[in-house]
Amino acid sequence: MSGFFGIVSAKPCATDLFYGTDYHSHMGTRRAGLSTIDNGTIHLNIHNIQNSYFRTKFEGDLHEMLGDHGIGVISDTEAQPMVSNSHLGRFAVATVARINNIKELEQECLQHDQMFTELSMGNTNATELVSLLITQGKDFVDGINNVYRKVKGSCSMLILTEDGIIAARDLYGRTPIVIGRRDDGYAVASESHSYVNLGYETCKYVGPGEIVKITSSGITQLQKPNDKMQICSFLWIYYGYPCVEYEDINNEQVRQYLGYAMGKNDDVEADFVSAIPDSGIGMAQGYSEGKGIPYKSGFLKYTPTWSRSFMPVNQESRNLVAKMKLIPCKKVLQGKDVVFCDDSIVRGTQLRDQVKMLYACGIRHVHVRISCPPLVHGCEWLNFSASKTDRELITRRCIAELEGGTIRNLEAYRDETSKEYATMVEMIRKEVGVDTLKFNSLQTVVDAIGLPKERVCTHCFDGSSYGA
Repeated sequence: MSGFFGIVSAKPCATDLFYGTDYHSHMGTRRAGLSTIDNGTIHLNIHNIQNSYFRTKFEGDLHEMLGDHGIGVISDTEAQPMVSNSHLGRFAVATVARINNIKELEQECLQHDQMFTELSMGNTNATELVSLLITQGKDFVDGINNVYRKVKGSCSMLILTEDGIIAARDLYGRTPIVIGRRDDGYAVASESHSYVNLGYETCKYVGPGEIVKITSSGITQLQKPNDKMQICSFLWIYYGYPCVEYEDINNEQVRQYLGYAMGKNDDVEADFVSAIPDSGIGMAQGYSEGKGIPYKSGFLKYTPTWSRSFMPVNQESRNLVAKMKLIPCKKVLQGKDVVFCDDSIVRGTQLRDQVKMLYACGIRHVHVRISCPPLVHGCEWLNFSASKTDRELITRRCIAELEGGTIRNLEAYRDETSKEYATMVEMIRKEVGVDTLKFNSLQTVVDAIGLPKERVCTHCFDGSSYGA
């Protein structure tokens, strides 16, 4: 996953660009970059942030970042922004993208005598590929639509030009772009919280497939948004920062609604509710209100040095991070029946290890409540985790076992009223080692977000999305 940020200002932009980009650090842990433009000269700095923080890497570069408009990005994949010089002029591109047909597009570019100069972990740099696809157009709008037509997956982008920033949200709006305004300029970002402390107020949510140009004079629409939208529901459930708003809908309020709905209808007996932090906190607070039991901190997360646990490359490292960053409060937990709220269960390995820690502390019963339905399908459009195949999902492993080694009859396992669903959930419960396990329904997720079902991507739950 990635998160990007841009500034168009009436004064030097380096400081705002630095802090606004840093507020996207929860979106990636590998590469980060800043680019500004000043009198036709593009300034660029890219650093590896796997063993450090964004701020410590880029503080010393700010004096080089000249100009009054620029873009920044934090990525869990390739190095970016990428700078190009073509018939469109000099420009830099930052993307939030997943390109499933990258090999095919790479060969197409090579056949048209275009060349690649950057590799990302030995592979073609996806953002450089996007740059090449843009330059195949007669202008930027035509080039962006070329990306939309050819990329299988999704791609949102910021393009830094000599006179401003072009923002283009992916064709079905799976990832967000939001614009903030201040008296002296504009900020454009993946996450709306990134510019709040810089004094900007949200003035526009870029629509699916919409293209806008942001200059010192204002915002110009270059292409109208599409009627169809498939914004990812998992942004509200897990990935987004709690105070962020997508489509004017606040993350924390959605998470609290999900918890309240679960607690209101849950018949389990417990002393208190706790969270698997951080994304389970809002749900646990809502559950506390809905169920009418106290909220307490049974787990605390040690944040200064540990990354998000799904981001490290291999499973062993992910498990270690998940274990080390969560510290149980033994005295709070001893002898208690506790409900723990979490956002989702992907492979199940982290939750299983966390449950072992809880029982080692002397807890009496562990009841786990999940804010979303079981994940039955892997995501085809966003790089949310390091999972390579659907078979890594705990649901798929259980379904295969229940179906005699073959993945079939998925519709029945997605139906929360079926015996197949109940059998799968019971198998997951046993595998992770908890006393009881419940998931929220798909309808509850849709109700919590508040958008029409057809405008929200719920593919990972029900396989329903389109536009692959």
